[in-house]
Amino acid sequence: MTTAFKIVDAAEWALAQGSGAYAGSAVDLSDGYIHLSTAQQLEETARRHYAGRGSLRLLEVDLNRLDSVKWEASRGGALFPHQYGPLPVDAVLSDRPMSVSAGGVMTVGDPC
Repeated sequence: MTTAFKIVDAAEWALAQGSGAYAGSAVDLSDGYIHLSTAQQLEETARRHYAGRGSLRLLEVDLNRLDSVKWEASRGGALFPHQYGPLPVDAVLSDRPMSVSAGGVMTVGDPC
């Protein structure tokens, strides 16, 4: 697998673009790594952690451009990619607007 996804707050992503790297959400910072999801894990991640939120960005990340990714067991024992350290902006292949309904359904717009 060469790509993974990260859901981020749009304002946090705008700041990251200015600095060249995304440091992570409050949960990421608390856990000590940036939570990423595979394509198969993305919908459940959105439903569980972002329901009812707008002003989000969906980032597709090139894992080959990261040097601190570890695949670790998480939800139900599934392996999730975790980035230990900031996420460089230049590792992001696409950046799309996103929202998640109160019922947990994702809506993703066209890439920017």
